[in-house]
Amino acid sequence: MLLTALIRKFAIHLRVLRTTATKHISNPEIFKKQMLSWSQQFDEVVWLDSNDHKQEFSAYDAVLAVDALTVFQTDYFDAFQQLQEYQSSVNDWIFGYLSYDLKNDIEQLSSNNFDGLGFPELFFFQPKKVFLLKGHVLETQYLNFVSDELDEDFKSIAEEVLAETVIRQEPIKIKLRIHKDDYFNKVLQMLAHIHRGDIYEANFCQEFYVENTHIHPLDTYHKLNSISKPPFATFMRIYDKYLMSASPERYIKKSGLDITSQPIKGTAKRSEHEQEDARLKQQLSEDAKERSENVMIVDLVRNDLSKTAVKGSVNVKELCKVYTFEQVHQMISTVTSKVEETTHPVAIIKSTFPMGSMTGAPKISAMKIIEDLEETKRGLYSGAVGYFSPNNDFDFNVVIRSILYNATNAYVSYSVGGAITAKSDPNKEYEECLVKAKAMREVLEN
Repeated sequence: MLLTALIRKFAIHLRVLRTTATKHISNPEIFKKQMLSWSQQFDEVVWLDSNDHKQEFSAYDAVLAVDALTVFQTDYFDAFQQLQEYQSSVNDWIFGYLSYDLKNDIEQLSSNNFDGLGFPELFFFQPKKVFLLKGHVLETQYLNFVSDELDEDFKSIAEEVLAETVIRQEPIKIKLRIHKDDYFNKVLQMLAHIHRGDIYEANFCQEFYVENTHIHPLDTYHKLNSISKPPFATFMRIYDKYLMSASPERYIKKSGLDITSQPIKGTAKRSEHEQEDARLKQQLSEDAKERSENVMIVDLVRNDLSKTAVKGSVNVKELCKVYTFEQVHQMISTVTSKVEETTHPVAIIKSTFPMGSMTGAPKISAMKIIEDLEETKRGLYSGAVGYFSPNNDFDFNVVIRSILYNATNAYVSYSVGGAITAKSDPNKEYEECLVKAKAMREVLEN
């Protein structure tokens, strides 16, 4: 009740329009780096970058939101209902994240594993300043009472001097939360569940971590992004907590009444040799195990979307298409649906969360087994970062291929996982995890 009252108070106070302006940007790549560098003065920052991937569903090339006017954070209890109230009452841009452990609000589940990061389970903020870049056009949306700062901010960004990337001198020792033999044993336990018919597939994840160390978040992000250049790159700062993400995966997007989800299942390494690289890509495309993993998750996503979809509108637009990124080839499918105008955007997310690519099938059984076998609370990893717009659209990625950092605790973490099915070989699954972890390890170890 207190939260609702506060939100209503905010809503009354915030019936204020944004001042919108556009500017021509001669060199978008340099300007993007200057914007992100300039943003480091703020305690609340969300940066989303498509890295010039020309995707059919992309609305912007890059988005920056900074400086909170209002903030909403909570644990999992009644989280989606509270988020719905906040989003409806503010009726403005809000940026933030959904942690994986919000599953406990949706189903009778729990999260009892070790958590070295301590991120809130849900966090959103209403930014005073929003920057939307598309091609050479920058659109700025400032709340009216800070609109007089726009010209000075633009000048400051344009004059931002980009420092060279800092090379870390002291060595970092990355530890494994689950060692190789234990990993094999846990995969065998998961296979036993599959053979008994408890599940068909589950995404099993492991954490790599560093204790008692400090990193430079922005330098770390730039290194990770330069290695991976993914379509859903993210830098997020929430006070003393940071996310540096090279995610290749969209969780879910709403544009008008159209919903799009693009699950990834299936990974192959890259080769420096063109013919070998083409062979690896073709091999992934034809791999029966990888295709079956992808199809199972597509079925799960279709089922999730159907909960809010207009009858007959769920459609598989792409099935098992292989896309190439800097570090890996990925098998991606695209599932779409349409919703009624009266369907609340938060209800669409709640009905599909957590995303099928990071859980398994059947989803609830898979999440119970995941919790039992994994050693680390997932938290923000395998959750989602994104935004709601004032017209009730949204776009969220999947938090994978990411480094998370709690500066106060001096704790750095990254996790990787893979889908376990009846055809899984523990050795190959472990090798796939190492392929996925390569970029994060290289960044932290220089």
